[in-house]
Amino acid sequence: MSFLSNNQKSSSTDADNTKRRQSQFLTALTTGASIATIGALSMTAPTLASAKSIEPSSANYSFTVEDKYKGTATRTLEKAGNTWKYNVNARVAGVASASQNSTFTINGNNVIPSQASTTYKLLGVGRTHKLDFNPSSKKVVSNYKGKSTTMNMAQQAFDDLSLEVQIRQDLLNDKFSGNYYMAKKDKIEKTPFKKSGNTKITVPAGTFDTVRVDRIHDDNSRSTSFWLAPSLDYLPVKVSQINDGKKMDLELTKVN
Repeated sequence: MSFLSNNQKSSSTDADNTKRRQSQFLTALTTGASIATIGALSMTAPTLASAKSIEPSSANYSFTVEDKYKGTATRTLEKAGNTWKYNVNARVAGVASASQNSTFTINGNNVIPSQASTTYKLLGVGRTHKLDFNPSSKKVVSNYKGKSTTMNMAQQAFDDLSLEVQIRQDLLNDKFSGNYYMAKKDKIEKTPFKKSGNTKITVPAGTFDTVRVDRIHDDNSRSTSFWLAPSLDYLPVKVSQINDGKKMDLELTKVN
């Protein structure tokens, strides 16, 4: 049975399998929206007064889930004063949608998030996850399904979008370490990455020289790779992910 079907069976096993497949689909969709689950520096890292910084941008993407479901995503990074806002929207027409936003500042090379949220819907039913960061108290508050969880932030932790910006900052300033942390629904998780060389790739938006960055997973059945273009402040131009046998590919179609 397709996990996108509205049909229901009496078997509890079938119901559980359907929920698991829906969760896998939403995970792939959200990854397509956010594109990266990357990076953070130590909270005590020194400020770089002369650090290079990314520029505001807007870009469009296409993605395919399981070589079957096709969707589109838009990503807009804006700056007003010292405040940055990153908004991402993705959708598979008539099936699912996901939206993410993150608010943060950039101090030298360091990205400092203040709040973030992710909302997804599948066949009209959805959930929202919110994060509130307090760097002064070194805590993150997560709100999901009516439950609030306060997490200690020994190292600077990030949401998906501010993580992406941090890794781009690190690459711009030759500060990539591979040792990063991400705030989840109920914990802060170490999220290691590695550089895997330079390559030229062609996507609908054109041909780009890129740096490939891979996430290091504990589970060998999972893989996540990003191709980041130095000419676009290391904007992702391609993402490929395999999770529990489900594949997602995303490619840049236009830089606005």
